[in-house]
Amino acid sequence: MHCFGGGWEQACRSLDLGFLVSFAGNLTYPKAQPLRDVAARVPLDSVLVETDAPWLAPTPDRGKRNEPAFVTRTAARLAGLLGVSPEEIASATTQNFARLFHLPL
Repeated sequence: MHCFGGGWEQACRSLDLGFLVSFAGNLTYPKAQPLRDVAARVPLDSVLVETDAPWLAPTPDRGKRNEPAFVTRTAARLAGLLGVSPEEIASATTQNFARLFHLPL
């Protein structure tokens, strides 16, 4: 689910269909607590992170042109929500991406 912004019910329906849930920079926005609440509940083996560049730059670069390098900020926020290290979120999202696109690791 590209640039997920829905609630828990939509996330569950997506997961039940075998989709992965992808989070962008809007996860870091101060008023995005409902989205962070959803992200904290998505299983680690079902998440991705994305830039959605050139839009949705994460905090503190909100309002600027988004760049692929900024995805680490979204990943770090997601790692914190899921209670894992940045290295673990990097590994999990890499594995999830490879599985989704049938690519070898």
